Amino acid sequence: MSDYEQYEKAMRPEDLTRLFVERSNAGDAAGVAALYEPDAVLAYPPGGQTVGRGAIHALWEKVLAPGPRFEPEPSLPTLVSGDIALTSTPPADGTGARAQVARRQPDGSWLRLLDQPEFTRPTAAPEM
Repeated sequence: MSDYEQYEKAMRPEDLTRLFVERSNAGDAAGVAALYEPDAVLAYPPGGQTVGRGAIHALWEKVLAPGPRFEPEPSLPTLVSGDIALTSTPPADGTGARAQVARRQPDGSWLRLLDQPEFTRPTAAPEM
């Protein structure tokens, strides 16, 4: 059993957001990483990508070190097609959106495959 397999599994795509908030607020970077597939892609830090569960774990260790608090956000309706789901939440501050693509695992649980934690409107390029 890997270290990631010890954690409660998301049995519905919507569980991923709840578990993310719980584990982040506990400062549990390994627990957050356990919500992702081994080759997942996280669009963070802004403008970049973090690829793979190990890299996502390392990133969350840094992000969670200062002890930030995450508040639960109401989910928008989940879209499911077979073993793929799209989950999303509007941030509490009303700006942008968050979206994740999750995949059902052979045991029926769900893991994040793609995670876009910040969608913001593009800023207009300066006119030349």
